[in-house]
Amino acid sequence: MRLRIAVAIAIGAVIIGYFAWPLAQPQDPYGVVSFIAGNMTRDSVLKLAALAVLCSLLAFFISWPYGKYLAILAVPSGLAVWALRSGNMAELMRQNPTAAERLRLFSQIEWEPFSWLAIVALGVLVAHICQKFLSRNSSSGAESKSSLVKSYYITFAIALGVSVLLAKLLLMVFAQDVKIADDKIGAVIVQVTTAQTVFAILVSFGIAAFVVKKFLDVSYICPIVATALVHPAVITIYLKPEVMERLFECWPAVFYPNAIASILPIQMVAFGTLGSIAGYWLAVRYNFWRTHES
Repeated sequence: MRLRIAVAIAIGAVIIGYFAWPLAQPQDPYGVVSFIAGNMTRDSVLKLAALAVLCSLLAFFISWPYGKYLAILAVPSGLAVWALRSGNMAELMRQNPTAAERLRLFSQIEWEPFSWLAIVALGVLVAHICQKFLSRNSSSGAESKSSLVKSYYITFAIALGVSVLLAKLLLMVFAQDVKIADDKIGAVIVQVTTAQTVFAILVSFGIAAFVVKKFLDVSYICPIVATALVHPAVITIYLKPEVMERLFECWPAVFYPNAIASILPIQMVAFGTLGSIAGYWLAVRYNFWRTHES
């Protein structure tokens, strides 16, 4: 099993992360990988989508009979390599020096995570379609399907809210760097390092996935979707015009009112997805251990 996991991760890391790097590589060595501020074009996005399908297919069949569970690791692993090779949010702040430009930038970044989530979702969808196509099990219980679907959507909505809230709170705990008090906006925090960001995202979404699986019995899909909702929540709450004006007037470009604002969307979605999958399976193993402990 461990070998299959390593192979699924390696497929995405090598094909997307290494060979497809020119699709996203910024012209500036310190530039960021971004749909709205990077080097991604429409052709690049289409090629990335095709590679996501390819990686998911390869990982599915190579890791058979666990393809449904392991193939979903390929695409976020490739994006994670891009995230590690990317510059950070401070570079975007430098390129947008005025308060108005930064407000406009964050209004675009607010929704960028959904673009990266769509690429990840494509890989997940391919794995599930392959499993569905190859599965010989027929569906049953149609008479109770309606009530089960309604109950599932209610539980999913609750779990999604819990995932977003818990991940946001934990990110503010684990994504730490130098923090300085400010008499107008409370405090500012310097750009969080890449290593600290990766650790914070993996742990935060891992814990969120563990909690919603343990107490609400939902899959990793819920916290994965939550990776795209943290940025809109944080930008709406913390990055108001008066706050950005204060930052522009009194602080260098590497300071933010919230640590999450220093995280790139690709970092959030890629590492958040990997953390969510890991947290889900830790909860599954924990439940199994509790059930079968002597």
